[in-house]
Amino acid sequence: MWTTQNRDKYERKGQRYPSDLTDEEWALVEPFLPPRRRVDRREVLNAILYVLTTGCQWRQLPKDFPPKSTVHDYFVEWHCDGVLTRIHHALYCEVRELAGKAATPTTSIVDSQSVKSAEKGGTILIPLDMMRARKLREKSAT
Repeated sequence: MWTTQNRDKYERKGQRYPSDLTDEEWALVEPFLPPRRRVDRREVLNAILYVLTTGCQWRQLPKDFPPKSTVHDYFVEWHCDGVLTRIHHALYCEVRELAGKAATPTTSIVDSQSVKSAEKGGTILIPLDMMRARKLREKSAT
């Protein structure tokens, strides 16, 4: 619920874009990133989050971020090295613990109906009314 406290807590004043990390968020994420190189890692992560939240193309990244090729290279490297997965898992566990739950779920449910329908598949499930009619050469006058 949006109370005055919640609004103040999640206000993003003083940031260029809503996707930019706050200092608290950066403190949670920074330990998972590989050591610093020539580029500011926080700016690279802000650029990646900008692309992911807005859905823009890499080449449309605003000029106040590092170069698009640099940001994309870091994104690919962090994805392939599992850095982004580790960050996601750590934040997921922390959110569960804050909610009073175990860090990882202990039970899972598989819906047997979805498994059955996924096994069949193929063109059998496509109604014939939805398929485009084939033209027979015998009927064609041309």
